[in-house]
Amino acid sequence: MKRQNSTDSKLKHFLGWIKVIAGCILLVALSFEIIGGDHISFSEGYLITQLAVCLVFLADFTVRWTIAPHKLHFLLHNLIYLLLSIPYLNILYWCGITLTHDWELLVGMIPLLRAFLAMVIIIRWLVSKNKMRRLFAAYIFTVVIFTYISALVFYDYEVLINPKLHGFGNALWWAWMNVTTVGAAIFPVTAIGKVVCVLLPSLGMMFFPIFTTYVLQEYNSRKHEE
Repeated sequence: MKRQNSTDSKLKHFLGWIKVIAGCILLVALSFEIIGGDHISFSEGYLITQLAVCLVFLADFTVRWTIAPHKLHFLLHNLIYLLLSIPYLNILYWCGITLTHDWELLVGMIPLLRAFLAMVIIIRWLVSKNKMRRLFAAYIFTVVIFTYISALVFYDYEVLINPKLHGFGNALWWAWMNVTTVGAAIFPVTAIGKVVCVLLPSLGMMFFPIFTTYVLQEYNSRKHEE
């Protein structure tokens, strides 16, 4: 029994890193698609990449469901992971359903959420014991990834109609200025751009109490050791 549990644990760990790699590939593919794309429709190469990554996520879910001792409980507890792993964009293309590029981007971002959840394993690897450090590392990771993705979304929605946006570098600078609550001289003109413009400083303001708590915890811990 212990040997079986050890094998299952190693398999889950291996699948976890496969999901991380697949998630990174999807993020890189989306970056190339948005930065170098025509902002009108997704390329066939990106659709194939997203399908392959989603199949990896679905295969991981199937394997973990197979080895789970209580399958119904596992299914209900991990249903959100299953729903985020479905290649909705590919299914829409196969069904001949045509969406505007705005909606295509939103639908295509769903598997990226699953990729983001898969990358949580990086935090567990970086910080394995200290809970406060894990929380701090998780937040830094979240801020960096969310800011980068926000820059991608902002650039894709605004580049063709915003006269102040010149290149992805401007979009990335805009995102970081907003997440630090400083603000930028580039104002969104689309609904999605305005939503992202509100979310970024909100996320940034959440950083300061966590950062303060982390510094105090580290200070008190070292003082106690001395």
